[in-house]
Amino acid sequence: MAWFLEFEDESYEAACEAFEWDLPAEYNIARDCVRKHDRDAVALYQGYPDGRRETYTFGDVDDWSNRVAGGLRECGIDRGDCVAITLGQRPETLVSHLACWKLGVVSVPLSPLFGDEALHHRLADSGASVAIIDRGIAESVAVVRESCPDLAYVITVDPIDEEGERAGEDRTLAGDRSFDELEADTASIEIASTTPDEPAVVIYTSGTTGKAKGVVHGQAIWRSYCPAFRLYFECPHARPTEGIYWTPSDWAWIGGLGTVVFPAWHYGRPVVGRPIRSFDADTAYGVLESFGVTHASLPPTALRMLREEDVSPSEYDLSLEAIVSGSEPLTPEAIEWVDEAFDGVVVNEGYGQTEIGNAIVNCQSWFELQPGSMGKPVPGYDVAILDRDATEPVPAGTIGEIAIRADGNPGVFQRYWGEGAAPDRTDDGWHRTGDLARRDEDGYVWFVARDDDLIVSSGYRIAPSDVERALLSHEAVTGAGVVGIPDDRRGERVAAFVTLAEEANPSEALHEGLRNAVREDVAKYAYPREITFVDRLPTTRTGKTDRRALVEREE
Repeated sequence: MAWFLEFEDESYEAACEAFEWDLPAEYNIARDCVRKHDRDAVALYQGYPDGRRETYTFGDVDDWSNRVAGGLRECGIDRGDCVAITLGQRPETLVSHLACWKLGVVSVPLSPLFGDEALHHRLADSGASVAIIDRGIAESVAVVRESCPDLAYVITVDPIDEEGERAGEDRTLAGDRSFDELEADTASIEIASTTPDEPAVVIYTSGTTGKAKGVVHGQAIWRSYCPAFRLYFECPHARPTEGIYWTPSDWAWIGGLGTVVFPAWHYGRPVVGRPIRSFDADTAYGVLESFGVTHASLPPTALRMLREEDVSPSEYDLSLEAIVSGSEPLTPEAIEWVDEAFDGVVVNEGYGQTEIGNAIVNCQSWFELQPGSMGKPVPGYDVAILDRDATEPVPAGTIGEIAIRADGNPGVFQRYWGEGAAPDRTDDGWHRTGDLARRDEDGYVWFVARDDDLIVSSGYRIAPSDVERALLSHEAVTGAGVVGIPDDRRGERVAAFVTLAEEANPSEALHEGLRNAVREDVAKYAYPREITFVDRLPTTRTGKTDRRALVEREE
C-alpha cells in the first residue's frame, strides 16, 4: 500500500490524488497484523465483568494462534475450508481467526446471540467444517447440527458466567473437543503463502429482508480499512504510534473487526476486549477509564444511550481523544452533545457496508465537519452518486445511488457466498450499494435512505432519515423510526414510531408539536400523518432501526 499520509503539509485532496493500492503479490493477514511486530509489545488488554484483566503481547497471540492452527490441522482442515467462529469479545475469538488465516482457511465470524434458525442458516450456507463456539450455545448447535452435513467438528470454549469466571465444569453435548484440547497441538506452523485476494473471511450481512447473505473478502480486507482508520481517528499525518483502541461492537461484525481491531493491529497498537451483556453508561465509562482508551468506536445507538443516562463522563478520568460513529446518521444534537460532554473530544462519522468496507468518513483535521454529512470519500475509494437507472453520475445536490468502483479495490467484496447467493450488484465496474445519497458542491456526501426505504407520497420523495432526525430534535423524543405505509390516495403515507423520554406524556399537543418539527425542519409535505408511541423500536442485530419490522407491524 502506498502510505499516503506521511507529511504535515499533505492535504486531503493531495492524498486522494496520490493514493494507489500497492499490495504485495504475497500477503497474509497474520503476518501483517501480528508476526511483523515486536513480540513484547502489547496487543490486547482483556477485561471481564468481575474486574479481572489479562494482557497479551503480539508474541503471545502469535504463539497461541500457532497452537490453534495446529489443532485445526489435526481436525483435517484444508486450505479453502470454512471455520465458523461463534464467540464474543474474548481473546479466543481473535486467536481463532488468525489460526485460520495462517492455514489459508476461511473464517466465518458469527454472533453467539443468534437463535437456532439464524445459526442454522449460516452454518449450513457457509459449509463450515469446524465450528468454534461458546459452550453456552452448545444446545442450539446440537439442534441444528444434523442438517449441517459439512460440520465435522464442534470445538467448545468455556463460557464466561455472570461474574466473569470461565465456567468449565461440564462438557458440552454438541462439542467434539474443547478449545484447550485443540490448542494442545504444538506442531510448528508456517504461515501459508497467500495472495491479497485469496478468500479469507465470509461475513454475513444483518439482512433486514430475506435471509442473511454471506459476503466473501480476501486476505487484504483489513488492510483496506487502514486509510479510513487513519482519517476517522484523526491521525492522517503520521502512522499511529500511540493510543489504545476499543469498541463495544461485537467482534462477530465487520464493524468491530474492521473499524477497530485489525487496523489497530496492523499499526502495532493495542486493543481492548471486554464482553458487555447490557450496555450502560457506568460500564462504558468504566472501560474507557480503566484501560486508558484514547480512541473509541461508538455507534449512534450507544451515544444516544449515554446521552439519555444521568451519568456525566466528567465524573471519570478519561483519556479519550477521538470517537468514530457509523451504521446510521448522527444527528447534529448528538455531535454537539459529544463536544460538550466529553470536553472537545472529536467525533467523526463514517459510512460503510459489509460489502465495501469504510468508504466515506469525516476527518476534522483535514476538512470541516458538516453535521449530518457522512463526510468525504476515503483516499483509495472512487465513490460516485449514480443515476438509479444508469451508470451516469447525477448532478451535485441530486439524489442518486452510492456506488464504489470495484476494480483494484481490496475493500470491495469478491462475491456473495453459497448456492443461493444473491446476484452481484456490480454494474459497469461500479458496485451499487442500494443506498441513496446526494453529494454537494464541496464534495460532502449526505445519506438519504436505503433505496427501498424511500417514501414516495403524493409524488414527493421523502427520506425517512430526514424525518427521523427532525423528530429526534424534539426534547420529548428519545428514538424514532419512520416508514411509508401504502395509501390509496397518496401512494404512501408517512408513519412514525416514537419512543419518549421518561417525563414526557403522549398528548394531541405533542402529536402536533412533532408534526410541526418535521414541517419546519424537513418540508411541509413530509410530516408523519400517523404517530405511534412505543416502548421500544425494533432493531437489526447491528443496532440499526429495523424499518422492515415496523412496516410488517403496520401490515
